[in-house]
Amino acid sequence: MNIVKIILMVIAAIIVIFLVTALLIKKEYTVEKEVIINQPKQKVFSYIKLLKNQDSYNKWVMMDPHVRKHFTGTDGTAGFVYAWDSDDKNVGKGEQEIAKITEGSRVDYNLRFIKPFKNTATAYITTEDAPGNSTKVIWGMHGQTPFPFNVMNLFVPGMLAKDVKTSLDNLKRVLE
Repeated sequence: MNIVKIILMVIAAIIVIFLVTALLIKKEYTVEKEVIINQPKQKVFSYIKLLKNQDSYNKWVMMDPHVRKHFTGTDGTAGFVYAWDSDDKNVGKGEQEIAKITEGSRVDYNLRFIKPFKNTATAYITTEDAPGNSTKVIWGMHGQTPFPFNVMNLFVPGMLAKDVKTSLDNLKRVLE
């Protein structure tokens, strides 16, 4: 058999395996992490509801100190948009909008990614009373990845979970 035919057959087999794998993998992903912060719930909530405060604890925001930011609306209220644009491909371009605030307990966000790829996701941060005048903070994300790129869902949720946990640990350090 000719070497070119063998190479083409190997490439075709890899493509078929990739596509079959993509058919079997969920298109949706969900990530949720939590941390206990030794501060009262209202103090923690008052801090996290302001998107601009993510500059001091959100791992993704902190990746590029030269990121260009643009804000629209009133921070800490539904409709506020925090847009970013970075030359660092790991940061990219997009925006985060406060979709809803349940005062004292939950902030819901819409995420719109523009670069390096277009996609949307939702996220939330909740606060709950914990023993000893502490607060349990839960940060969750949910999104969908279209076929065949959903193959990335084999490893992306784990990477996101690690980054969310790092951000929560940063938040704990800032508030304590």
